[in-house]
Formats: sequence, structure tokens, C-alpha cells
Amino acid sequence: GEEGIWKRFFQMQKTKRLLRGDKLIPYFFIAPALVILTVFLIVPVCMAAWYSINYFNMLKPNQIKFVGLENYVRLLKDPVFYTAIKNTFYFAIVLVPLQVFVSFCLALLVNQKWRGVSIFRIAFFSPMLTSMTVVSILWTFMYNPTPGQGLINTILVKLGFEACPFLYSADTAMNSIIAMTIWQGAGNYMMIYLAGLQNQPEELYEAASLDGANWFQKLLNITIPGLRNVTVFIVLMTTIGAMKMFTQSFMMTHGGPDNSTLT
Repeated sequence: GEEGIWKRFFQMQKTKRLLRGDKLIPYFFIAPALVILTVFLIVPVCMAAWYSINYFNMLKPNQIKFVGLENYVRLLKDPVFYTAIKNTFYFAIVLVPLQVFVSFCLALLVNQKWRGVSIFRIAFFSPMLTSMTVVSILWTFMYNPTPGQGLINTILVKLGFEACPFLYSADTAMNSIIAMTIWQGAGNYMMIYLAGLQNQPEELYEAASLDGANWFQKLLNITIPGLRNVTVFIVLMTTIGAMKMFTQSFMMTHGGPDNSTLT
């Protein structure tokens, strides 16, 4: 009858409301991530783009003046800009393969079933727990070119070598920063490699041993191919970090000497 029709109608409306509610549930789950992404990425990028086409002084935020592409034109005409680009790419090209290689070797080393190996894992990882600013200051003291004051040069002189200028020569400054960066970050990627190594199937190594494969053959044919995805991730993250390098150069050399570490 008419009562049954209205009852079914209200049930249909209730079902539609429930379905609409179910469709909204996923948006509630992703809402926090979207808010964080918007506040800390999208908004700053948009603000940076806007400020780049204006004359803007952070100390005088009310005195903003639209200048169009003038800032970009001035940047492209500055030869120091191209020096900074060259330095940044040199830093990335040298750092990334060395960082990956050192991290992988450390992971192989601490993946052994030795007594007390956890101590070495902690020791290798501990530099990552210290901020890059603090590490840069410490290594600046260690790189002091005067024997008796700089730790590294003191050791070199004791061993019969000549003191190295490190941060005080355009020929060695960038490489010195690269060495410090590898020391600071290798432990982090070592732990990622270690997790990958410990997830390798033991059956593959046992089968290889039965076939007479030695340690190097296992490494070349089982370990390295099995860590391909891990390596791709580490290379990607290391490259991103290298292209954003700023703290080391600013704290240790202020871009010098002769703009050799400017990024």
C-alpha cells in the first residue's frame, strides 16, 4: 500500500546517505596528509614563486615591489650562478657513488654474525644522529691546516706526510666537504642496506654453496641483484640530498675559497 511505498522510499534515502558517507571516509583518512602537504610544501612553493618576481625584503615585508623577471635576468647574467651550479653537480656526481659504495661495504661488514657486532652498527650509525651543523663545526676544527691544532693534519705529520690545506685551498675544499658528508650519512644508508641483506633468502646462498660458488660469486650473482630496489632507493635519496647541499658549505667555508664550494 501507500505506507509500504513511503517506507521503501525512506529506506532508499537512508541507503543513499550511507553510501555518500562511505565515499567520504577515504577523504577523512588522507585529510591530515593533504593539510601537511599543503602547509609545508604547496604554500611555500607558491610563496617562493611569488616572491621571486618581486623585490622583497624579509625585514621590511610591507615594502614589496613587483619586478617581473628582473631577478631571473640578473641571476642568469651572474657568472657566480654558473659556478654554483657546477659545484653542486660535481658534489652530487662524486658523492652519490661513493656514498652508496661505502654504505654497502659497511652493511656487508656489520651483517656478519660476530660477537659484539651491534656495537659497530651503533658506532657507524651514530654520526647520523648528530645534526649537520654540529658535524660541520667539528670537522672544521679537525680540518685545521696547522699541525698540532687540526687533528687530521697532526696525524698526517706524525705519519711523515705533509700537512694538507683541506678547507683552505680551492683544490681540496669541496673534496674535504664530500668526505665529511660521506662519514656523516653512510651509517643511515648502511642500516637500509643491512635490512635488505637480512631479508635475502638463505636458501639461495645454500644452493650456491652446494654448486661450489665462492663468496665473491655469491655477492655478484645473489646479493647485489637482490638489493637492486634498495640501491635504487638509496641512490635516489642520496641524489636529492646532494642537490640540496647547503649547510656544510655555509658552515665550513661560506662558499669559499674562491667560490669553490658555493652551491
